[in-house]
Amino acid sequence: MRSRCVAWLLGLVLLLPATLAKADIPTVAAASDLQFALTEAAERFRAETDRELRLNFGSSGNFRRQISQGAPFELYLSADEAYVLALHEEGRTEGEGVVYAIGRLAWLQRPGRDDLPGEDEPLAGVREALAAHAAGEGRPRLALANPEHAPYGVAAKQALEHAGLWEETLPLRVMGENVSQAAQFALSSDARGGLVAWSLALAPSLADRSDHVLIPEAWHAPLVQRMALVQGAGETARAFYAWLQEEPAREILAEYGFRLPGHDDPSPDAGVATP
Repeated sequence: MRSRCVAWLLGLVLLLPATLAKADIPTVAAASDLQFALTEAAERFRAETDRELRLNFGSSGNFRRQISQGAPFELYLSADEAYVLALHEEGRTEGEGVVYAIGRLAWLQRPGRDDLPGEDEPLAGVREALAAHAAGEGRPRLALANPEHAPYGVAAKQALEHAGLWEETLPLRVMGENVSQAAQFALSSDARGGLVAWSLALAPSLADRSDHVLIPEAWHAPLVQRMALVQGAGETARAFYAWLQEEPAREILAEYGFRLPGHDDPSPDAGVATP
């Protein structure tokens, strides 16, 4: 009887590390422009490590506020490095983290909606929507993320300001809570299009039912994206944070149009300003 009891206890001890690893399932707060790229990266990470993750996508600004208020995230990937650095100043992150990518802004529209703007005038669709509205031909919507808390919304506003179109577009603008929602709005039946993350436009599920053109980087502030571990992060979050800095993860990000630190811009529109 005693030997059976000892064997049972020994087996329990041997199983304990695996049980704890399964229980260590961190929640990751990630910018919405990463919806497809990070999902693919997480699946690759799971396959290689047998560790699970919970991915929560939303606007970087909202996540910054939630983490500041003590939300139980363990890893934060922001589309604007300023939010990570602000949390570091508050003592909420373990160090300043690292820049993992630089994003791009694109004009997105439904195929066949109207002519796709050219690279020389990527906001031609905005001007066409304004002209149609002025002529009483309806109210074609223009989608973008809310610049109050979404970095790609800030970039979209800056691009429109660069073209002198921000104030004029007020009656046509529809705001997404984040850039992923803005992409959904841009492809709706009543929208002329929208300004969204290039990484979303390249995702197979959207690329098959949309057209897009890049916005020159010189038209808005650089979308420098930074990630950091939140104070108290567990082992799995730390492992994923390290894995995201390795070549397999970097290759996935590059496939979705992100420029990587130390690498050349993968986009086709040579000649635009780079940060």
